[in-house]
Amino acid sequence: MGDRAYHSEPHREAVQVRGSIPMLARRGEPHGSGLGTVRWPVERSLSRMHQNRRLWVRYDKRDDLYEAFMELAQAMICWSRLHSDFC
Repeated sequence: MGDRAYHSEPHREAVQVRGSIPMLARRGEPHGSGLGTVRWPVERSLSRMHQNRRLWVRYDKRDDLYEAFMELAQAMICWSRLHSDFC
């Protein structure tokens, strides 16, 4: 699924080449198609990831260290989410 920013024939063709059905919202159509209704959880998660300055401004040159800090940040997000649900 994609928002209106990706509505173009090159994007649609790129999705079809990969064997998927393009579900890209068209420009000029009214909202309510159902596309983008669950976008905010992704944006919220990315926002939480970028609260860690080390990930927002990439200081690490080594990919393995950056990946490790990404996984640590993801684990911290999951932990805080689980902790808030049960407490």
